[in-house]
Amino acid sequence: MLGLQEYLQSYQGLEIVMWKNQEGIAEMAPSDLPDVLTYCLDIRPRPIWLTHVVNDERQLGRGFCLYLLLHFPGKDFSLTLVGKGIKDQFPTLALIFPALNWSEREAQDLFGLEAVEHPDPRSLVLHPGWPKGFHPLRKDYIVGDERSAFDRAPLVFPEMHGDGIFQVPVGPIHAGIIEPGHFRFYAIGEPVLHLEAQLFYTHKGIEKLVEGRSIEDGLRIIERVCGVCALSHGLAYCEAVEKLANLEVPRSVLLWRTILAELERAYNHIGDIGNMCAGVGFALGNANGSQSKERLQRLNLEFFGHRFLRGVVVPGGMKSIPWALDSQAILNRLIEIADDFEAWIPLLLEHDGFRQRAVTTGILKQENAIEMGVTGPAARASGIANDWRELHAHLLYPHLKVKSMVEQDGDAWSRLMVRVKETRESFRFLNTLLCQAMEGPELDYKPTSIALEQIRPLFPAWGCVESPRGTDVIWLMLDEERKIYRCRVRSASYANWPAVPLTVPGNIVPDFPLINKSFELCYSCCDR
Repeated sequence: MLGLQEYLQSYQGLEIVMWKNQEGIAEMAPSDLPDVLTYCLDIRPRPIWLTHVVNDERQLGRGFCLYLLLHFPGKDFSLTLVGKGIKDQFPTLALIFPALNWSEREAQDLFGLEAVEHPDPRSLVLHPGWPKGFHPLRKDYIVGDERSAFDRAPLVFPEMHGDGIFQVPVGPIHAGIIEPGHFRFYAIGEPVLHLEAQLFYTHKGIEKLVEGRSIEDGLRIIERVCGVCALSHGLAYCEAVEKLANLEVPRSVLLWRTILAELERAYNHIGDIGNMCAGVGFALGNANGSQSKERLQRLNLEFFGHRFLRGVVVPGGMKSIPWALDSQAILNRLIEIADDFEAWIPLLLEHDGFRQRAVTTGILKQENAIEMGVTGPAARASGIANDWRELHAHLLYPHLKVKSMVEQDGDAWSRLMVRVKETRESFRFLNTLLCQAMEGPELDYKPTSIALEQIRPLFPAWGCVESPRGTDVIWLMLDEERKIYRCRVRSASYANWPAVPLTVPGNIVPDFPLINKSFELCYSCCDR
């Protein structure tokens, strides 16, 4: 097999636009994408999918363009495949790589393009009732009173027939503060035969909302996509802006960005561990997880100004950097919380009833996880070592020598154990990083300002962060005035939701709360 660059150079009609700094961009006709993607997927170790973006570039003379971003972990190299000049249809890639199923269906809804021979061409984001021709991410679409054009219509679900088969509808409104999602179980008695999941009840149109906004306004919106990965989304966005400006941030900024990322991981993982207990009615475990998460979020508020760590990271650096005395205070508090975590976590791990509910429940097979492009703890629990902190040299993770925390069984218990191990690692990393922060010089810090003329317009850039759920990717293109031309948000939850229904058949209906909470995916950043 030819090397990747040699193969692309030999492919007739393909143009390599960029190939440097562990990143490449190759443009081609849309009809060539299936062959090139097939070649890429045959490379070992197999590349991982980061994002899939459709962009309306007709006013730039390029038609609609499709950007597919892959990362090759063996070489720490990222490649963007660009299908340019799309008019009204493009060949589906979902038959080659099922992870792209949702993205292609979304392109049909929001851009009005046809994914030819797509295995499931049903609408995804737009529920029944929207008028024909409503494709809001096209540049010629003018935002108006969309609600007046919507005529509510019933959702249609697959039919299943046979003796004793019945349907159990759950949602979209749930007994809690979570956002809406509908789950329809097809069952015979208690065992589930099939699960149909319907999301996108509250699609917010954020990618349309940010169009034409300044870089600063875009950051404020992107940080509010959800409350789980506010720091991760904001950091990925800042990385994309800094790429366009060809800006390298100083080590002190990398240090504190790494600290913030691990704080976000720790409070989310601990909260998710508690939520898994709630899924089986284990109140003591849920209470311990909730109180530890609350202590971490209060620490965030006290030292960084926000429970969700919003407004801390900015393009070019940080809003501010704590002093050495603050670093010592943060470390002292974290040592107390880590000790408390080690005091109560055995209550879960040694509880026979909890183990019996979680072991062998909701198994995600490794081959399914690979084909569906699953990321984060869900992938690592199925034996896939795909932690972005290990795969890609960024922030200060190379100095921490991150290793993916992997389990092999793919069940709810494995997803729990990955979070337990990663929480311990996060506390260890935070100890190391905060000690470095205390040893460094005191800084009268001001973030590096980015002049607009530094920023390359009409060129794609992306940032990627390993959030508590997995890789969050922000893809960004700015116009000639350095306003947002297109911003694509691909959250880890968006990547993982399609895999959840695959884990339910063969389990019983009462297992679903535990299965769902073992993934603990976000509705909000999926319905962005």
